[in-house]
Amino acid sequence: VLLLRTCLALLASPIYLLSFLGVWEPFCRKVFFPFILEKICVLHDKKSRKHKLELFRNLPDFRSPSGELRLLEIGTGSGSNFQFYPSGCKVTCTDVNPNFQKNLTKNMKKNQHLHYERFLVAAGEDLHQVPSGSMDVVVCTLVLCSVQSVSSTLREVLRVLRPGGAFYFLEHVAAEHSSWKYFWQQVYFPTWKLVFAGCCLTREPWKNLEEAKFSELKIQHISLAMPWTPVEPHIVGYGVK
Repeated sequence: VLLLRTCLALLASPIYLLSFLGVWEPFCRKVFFPFILEKICVLHDKKSRKHKLELFRNLPDFRSPSGELRLLEIGTGSGSNFQFYPSGCKVTCTDVNPNFQKNLTKNMKKNQHLHYERFLVAAGEDLHQVPSGSMDVVVCTLVLCSVQSVSSTLREVLRVLRPGGAFYFLEHVAAEHSSWKYFWQQVYFPTWKLVFAGCCLTREPWKNLEEAKFSELKIQHISLAMPWTPVEPHIVGYGVK
């Protein structure tokens, strides 16, 4: 693993040099990551569409007694999930990176069946701008891989959800430890994390979800064919507060 990691690091040495000089991170956040994530999301959305349709099918069941559905999305990115939300849903968008605005605005215009409340620049671990118990649903897709702390993010999710509200997730995760997929995830890990803005390949967030205080939790392990990438294993499901 160490030898292959070194070879990969040599191939990516210009990026490591830019990182050492303090240039890569601002360039990645502002230009590279929003650009490449849009391209990856197009492919990922095609592969995950049937799973997302099934996942979000029961969203209307979590409307508040008033009939409203208040939804908070953590790590909204360019808004690729908007198409799956029910008509009239009131959406609050958050992302730690504000540089997705161009594609986010484009997807908002394409999905005018939703009411967009506000956009917050916020990390998943710190949603202090969102009042406790104010949301019916929280959604998080392809985000838990890059938060600083999965456990802290889930604590914030539970705080902002009203009792009876639900947390929906779809995340790429670590492969089975005895598999070749996990071997290659370990090889890619340091360079992948640098290039893709802190994305960790070997996280096992289902363990954090099982430890969180959800009254009901449904998790399914699935595989999405993503050619030439180490992000095939995923989990999908939802938890109820």
